[in-house]
Amino acid sequence: MMILRPIQQCDYPALLKIAHESGHGFTSLPNNEALLQKKIDHSVSSFAKSASQPGDEGYLFVLEDSETGEVVGTSAIEAAVGLDDAFYHYHLSKAIHSSRTLNVYKAVDILTLCNDYTGATELCTLFLKDGYRKNNNGKLLSKARFMFIKQHRERFAETVIAEMRGVSNENGDSPFWQWLEEHFFSMDFPTADYLTGIGQKVFIAELMPKYPIYVNLLSKDAQAVIGQVHDNTRPAISLLKSEGFTFNGYVDIFDAGPTVEAKVDNIATVRNAKNFTVKIGENSGETSVMLANEKLNDFRATVAELTFDAKNPEIILSQEIADALHLQAGDTVTATSL
Repeated sequence: MMILRPIQQCDYPALLKIAHESGHGFTSLPNNEALLQKKIDHSVSSFAKSASQPGDEGYLFVLEDSETGEVVGTSAIEAAVGLDDAFYHYHLSKAIHSSRTLNVYKAVDILTLCNDYTGATELCTLFLKDGYRKNNNGKLLSKARFMFIKQHRERFAETVIAEMRGVSNENGDSPFWQWLEEHFFSMDFPTADYLTGIGQKVFIAELMPKYPIYVNLLSKDAQAVIGQVHDNTRPAISLLKSEGFTFNGYVDIFDAGPTVEAKVDNIATVRNAKNFTVKIGENSGETSVMLANEKLNDFRATVAELTFDAKNPEIILSQEIADALHLQAGDTVTATSL
């Protein structure tokens, strides 16, 4: 059984291994031992903290194979971005160049540096090991976060965003960054990406072009990747689009990967998940059901094949599933079919 739960101090070796395996472009999980330990400490304190509104909390989850005890993936939620450090994006929009006298009208794409998503809740740090990218593991790792947000709405903003990894090659080279590096920086993409991941963002404000960038002045390779995702990220963005997330022209300042957004009430899992009273018994079926308890620092979620009736106020769970979710008969569980 696959169980999603809050990260614990003992998960540090597993998180370090995931950071190494995730490779270039995974900004939110840099391969830095001190920073990874700091992320775990911050997550543990965030789950233990009493909060009535979104602040600097960061909730880091791990996916555990209950049979082996191995941690095989991770995902996270940042309650509100940009409150301590500036949170940058490029916004893709149009500028119109026209002259009636010369009978000229031309729409030109431009990229403008902005901080428009300051205060938004961010979905981040999603990674699943190769051998486990099957069944419903990816859905559990991503969608269970929406269950957590639904259950603890006061801790999160009304707008939820996710930055998608942009195009880069196996060496970590980004066509978009190569153009920026040539004209504004003397730093390769992996280095810039790493520095941002460990919180050293001052160079962005110091060296980024202050005025809008005309897209048609970029190299053809750089233009081609604006708003495009890395091949490994296609399943993640497809899942988010199915949840109601949309791309509104905001892209990453390093690799130009798209940022997608949704209002909490428009997220499919938030709308469809309902509360049920737990009964203990035998239940097997063909419906894939995502289940989550309503706890905070003892949060647990899983996917099980059940006979499921969304109109019935009760749901039958086996003792094994109930134990895995830290539930007893009469407790409330949040559930939705996948």
